Amino acid sequence: MIRRKRLVHASIWAATVAAAILAGGVPGREPAPPARASATRASVGAVIVHRAIKFDVSRPLRWQRDSGAALEPAACEREDCVAAAPELESPNSAQAAQAEEPSTPPTIPAASKAVEQTSPGKRPAVPLVASFDGLGAGFQGPQGTARFRNPSDNSLAVGPNDIVQIVNSRLAVYTKKGAQYAETGKVLYGPVATDSVFAGFGGPCEGHDNGDAVVRYDQLAGRWLIVMPIFRPLTPAEVGSVTGKTAEHGALANEGQASNPGAAAKMPANPPEPKPFKFHFHRPPGYKPGEAVQTPKGTFGMCYAVSTEPDPLGTYYRYAFARKLFPDYPRPAVWTDGYYVPTSTGDTVIQKHDCIADRAKMLAGEPATEQCLIIDGVNFLNNADIDGQNEPPPGAPNIMMAAGGTQLKKILEDDAIYAWKVHVDWKNPANTKATGPTRIPVAPYHYLCTGQLSHCVPQPGTDVRLDVQGDKLMQRLVYRRIGHRELIVAAHSIDTSAGGGGIRWYEFRLDKHRNPYLYQQGTYAPDGFYRFIPSIDMDKKGDIGVGYSFGGTPNFPGQRFAARRAKDPKGVLTFHETALAEGQASQMDGFRWEDYTTTAMDPSDDCTFWYVGDYLKKGDKDYRTRIGAFRIPGCGPKP
Repeated sequence: MIRRKRLVHASIWAATVAAAILAGGVPGREPAPPARASATRASVGAVIVHRAIKFDVSRPLRWQRDSGAALEPAACEREDCVAAAPELESPNSAQAAQAEEPSTPPTIPAASKAVEQTSPGKRPAVPLVASFDGLGAGFQGPQGTARFRNPSDNSLAVGPNDIVQIVNSRLAVYTKKGAQYAETGKVLYGPVATDSVFAGFGGPCEGHDNGDAVVRYDQLAGRWLIVMPIFRPLTPAEVGSVTGKTAEHGALANEGQASNPGAAAKMPANPPEPKPFKFHFHRPPGYKPGEAVQTPKGTFGMCYAVSTEPDPLGTYYRYAFARKLFPDYPRPAVWTDGYYVPTSTGDTVIQKHDCIADRAKMLAGEPATEQCLIIDGVNFLNNADIDGQNEPPPGAPNIMMAAGGTQLKKILEDDAIYAWKVHVDWKNPANTKATGPTRIPVAPYHYLCTGQLSHCVPQPGTDVRLDVQGDKLMQRLVYRRIGHRELIVAAHSIDTSAGGGGIRWYEFRLDKHRNPYLYQQGTYAPDGFYRFIPSIDMDKKGDIGVGYSFGGTPNFPGQRFAARRAKDPKGVLTFHETALAEGQASQMDGFRWEDYTTTAMDPSDDCTFWYVGDYLKKGDKDYRTRIGAFRIPGCGPKP
């Protein structure tokens, strides 16, 4: 994400909710569809259709051997694209100018306390099936080493034989033990710049190695999906031309296009290809790293790469789309009728987008379009992302969710999660729509440490406190179909009665009208330390697992994992925490920790959870990542 202003603590909590809702409804009875409400004051605009400005098929990725990753940090990583500051030129530069005092903890209402789990699960910790260091400090691969910047954006996906990791603008591929490889964690490829996937493609996708790239494995198709935003304003030459076609509604016409509406005007010839430039944005007097800046105006981009086979080192169908709005913080989701990619315009406006790429066309390497809905007045969005081989019913709309509150308006609490039904129509885009929001009552919650870009989690031996991204539902929003039941799980970081941070998690189910309702919820807060930046998933049996960061003096920041079985008592993570990475040092070079992490499901058994997160070893100056696999006893073969 691009940087945002730190917001101070605002108001006290809202009223409590009914005990039946806290329990997730009456067992065995389907709740009535929840009433619609406009508490978020969200408004959805008309659909905007983008045609790909370029598409092709690549050479095998394994042939792209030299990225120069060790020589240069990313050409552009989010905030550097909009606020180039001298102190940010080094990947090891300090991002936090000075430590700030934490905000006063809010008063936690009884309805929120009622769903807190204040002791660890009584079952033994879920055993680690595999564990190894990924991209970060000390990483060495066939392409050498690389340098990394804070914060890390940890994206992870798992296929039948391989594991793919992206951290900001660097990519690596690892072995996964099984039919093809005898061990897990051997580096097959990397570190390379993420735009290596677009080598030979031309245009902005090849020319700009941006951060915030995300990888997913499409389990239904057996393909890899890589999504990379372009944060720099594009030049006319990079936008290109689509000669002979009508411009998309609401978009500027390129050279040779007919405008819509109105007749085409003859445009002058494109100027010569400009020399490479570094975009500098004006910083107001007194600007400090971590503050918000105005999003630049112009045309930006989104790049897609869809593998042609289950091998991540093979060939890819590649697509480039121009976007009129800044495409920050993409969170791709796989659905049967499209690749759904919610993004954010920036930090000084409350505006999000939900763009859907034509999955069927992309899987075939055919000309494809992207349809975007602009949604004002809403928090960060997540679209439901399918795990497993059981598809939703034919024609079922995608479910999209967001937390309540608005940090820019200092509204830091809510007692509901908000949901939309998103329907895409590829034959008639005018029918594409997002219906909602539906208000789903939950136990009250308050953003941990007032939200994101907060100086929150204390560390031993330093005044630097870590950010927690407490203002949003974290990726992924996982969809499962088990028999006739349709389930969705979600998680975020909230304040707790013990004074630290806890993981609020939810299981939603869909009723016969496909309206989501709360089935169960809990806040994992077994002590007064901090658990934050979660990523949740569900295996084929309905067991739930969640990975998250752990910290708070005297503990160095690290990574943990907790879980429950499907038939355990509602609202409880019944397995004791598993420590994936015990931190051995504090992060000293800035308060930004992780913008997100990822929990992914192994398609080979549909039982193994894979999770990635940051930690530091003794003597480290920069973060390293740890990738781990967990399997809940009773699902799949014994480890």
